[in-house]
Amino acid sequence: MITQLYCNSLTKFSRYKTRVVTIGDVPLGGDNPIRIQSMTTTDTMDTIATVEQSIRMIDAGCEYVRITAPSIKEAKNLENIKKELRARGYTTPLIADIHFTPNAAELAARIVEKVRVNPGNYADKKKFESIDYTDNAYEIELERIRERFTPLVKICKEYGTAMRIGTNHGSLSDRILSRYGDTPLGMVESALEFLRICEDNNYYNIVLSMKASNTQVMVQAYRLLIQKMQQYGMSYPLHLGVTEAGEGEDGRIKSAVGIGTLLEDGIGDTVRVSLTEDPEFEIPVAKALVERYSNRASHKAIPEVQSSKFKVQENTGQLSTFQLPTFELPYSPYDYKRRETLEVINMGGHNVPRVIADFSGKQVITPASFFAVGYNYSVPLDKWNLTDQACDYIFVGDNKIDFQIPGTLGLIYNSAFWQNLENTTRCYPLFSDNEFFTTVKKSTELNFVSVDIDFLIQYFNSSTFQPFDNTVVFVFETSNEHGMAEQRRMFIELMNNNCKVPVIIKRNYSNLSEEKFQLHSSTDIGALFLDGFGDGIWINACQFEPFDFAQDKLNREQNNCTSPKNANATSFGILQATRNRISKTEYISCPSCGRTLFDLQETTAKIRNRTDHLKGVKIGIMGCIVNGPGEMADADYGYVGTGVGKITLYKGREVVERNIGSEKAVDALVDLIKKYGDWVEKE
Repeated sequence: MITQLYCNSLTKFSRYKTRVVTIGDVPLGGDNPIRIQSMTTTDTMDTIATVEQSIRMIDAGCEYVRITAPSIKEAKNLENIKKELRARGYTTPLIADIHFTPNAAELAARIVEKVRVNPGNYADKKKFESIDYTDNAYEIELERIRERFTPLVKICKEYGTAMRIGTNHGSLSDRILSRYGDTPLGMVESALEFLRICEDNNYYNIVLSMKASNTQVMVQAYRLLIQKMQQYGMSYPLHLGVTEAGEGEDGRIKSAVGIGTLLEDGIGDTVRVSLTEDPEFEIPVAKALVERYSNRASHKAIPEVQSSKFKVQENTGQLSTFQLPTFELPYSPYDYKRRETLEVINMGGHNVPRVIADFSGKQVITPASFFAVGYNYSVPLDKWNLTDQACDYIFVGDNKIDFQIPGTLGLIYNSAFWQNLENTTRCYPLFSDNEFFTTVKKSTELNFVSVDIDFLIQYFNSSTFQPFDNTVVFVFETSNEHGMAEQRRMFIELMNNNCKVPVIIKRNYSNLSEEKFQLHSSTDIGALFLDGFGDGIWINACQFEPFDFAQDKLNREQNNCTSPKNANATSFGILQATRNRISKTEYISCPSCGRTLFDLQETTAKIRNRTDHLKGVKIGIMGCIVNGPGEMADADYGYVGTGVGKITLYKGREVVERNIGSEKAVDALVDLIKKYGDWVEKE
């Protein structure tokens, strides 16, 4: 299909250049660094608490501080907060976060350096009504929005205040939903309606965002936004974020998948990681995501996509002359569709992506070794118990396994070692590329073949082309610093040649802290799964010896490596964050702010403690109504603060019970899950 791209190149890294926006003395866009920001969680009326939290954020590296202003009184108090920060020597630009209250936005725009408005609720009230608009009726609605929004635009223009038009997937207006549906395109059009009003008033100091808790929707929306901006001669800087990402490893993996996928293609001018944790803890995560791209442009060259239909012009950032390249691609970057592959045993076809654990560095493998990857052996019962995150295959290299393995598990051996096995039941060889063709003995069921980009392109262009048989699964290898793009190029090569061999995406990591390992692998591999590529995931990043936990922990600290357990959990986390394989409960929990009506961190922990065994159930935990009902669209159940100490429960978008006392609300949530048949007892 002929597709206009959303970035400068699919194979050569460079920043997508945008216009510069002035935000205090920290400009955004253009050639400026990717900025880091976060949002306070304190009561905006508590000046000192907000100032002190802001200082902790700034000292951690936060370059913009966002503060909620839900009403006129909070907007007015921004002046006191700003004065106190300046008195303490901090000049970091402040951003007022506005939703339902235009009068608060208009006051805040006279005080702070930037205001954020949500087009879904700035001039609309959400009733989840489906309305069949005529073109004339729709224009009347747009004129109503123009009248409501224009005063803020004029104030921002007069005071030199920047603005973020921040679309949120969970709060699209009924008008947008009625015309465009609950889609990435609807998110884009929601922002463009407000953006056109700004431009009609010759106001351009604007930043745009397309946030969603669903990483597929989020990435597609940003890509579509760039495509639309190109059509209209626009080039506004982009604020990246996955909204309601959650806490702990889940929040970090999900954020890395969404934000990292865009950063890999040079997209993004500022980043906010939304974790259900204190905001100063978001900053190191955002910095770790961004810092990878400071020298990325020097990566090893990747063969260009050969089907370019138009001359590729350099992205100069000039609004009127720049045209992104157009390619005939074998997939759409704007609509998720899993690559079609053959089925080989339990790989490819309609099977969920498989997880491969790497034990090749282990000198001795015992049943206890498998505990880390989801298999628990009971000696008294002489049986294996599997967790929901039990890997599907283990690469053992040249290690012979002399005990009975679980019946759902497969073992992968180096091909030379596999040749000498007496029993090859559920044991499969791993060949290097050409070795597969020169070796006589192969598995009649499943053969893994390790390939890199050089082999793959040479293979399809060879005059002695030999097709792989239907027992083969490729293992994609890369050592390129821009490895995601190189492996994506390999998938394009397969699809252009109508090759339907299933593919395991393999990445090797070393000399990383556990958190950086988690963020890097989630970015590199998650980006490919978001485009429908990959039938399995294989991460090699583990140090195994010595075996006991205390020594293993010391070994990892000294070598900056991760554990087999963490590598396995990260693999499943990536598949869950990309919506490719669900292995646990998913929590869509907001990061808290001054609007929050209960302790989000404590409440999330309580809910997780009661429900974390409910595989595949999505629970939204929202601090207030702003991101409440809308975000419920992507959750099975919702727990939303609607007053001090009061909780409203949702089933999907529908309110089930209002104003429950917070002390009883978690029990009520459990009862609700039971009522709808999604509850199972913990084992």
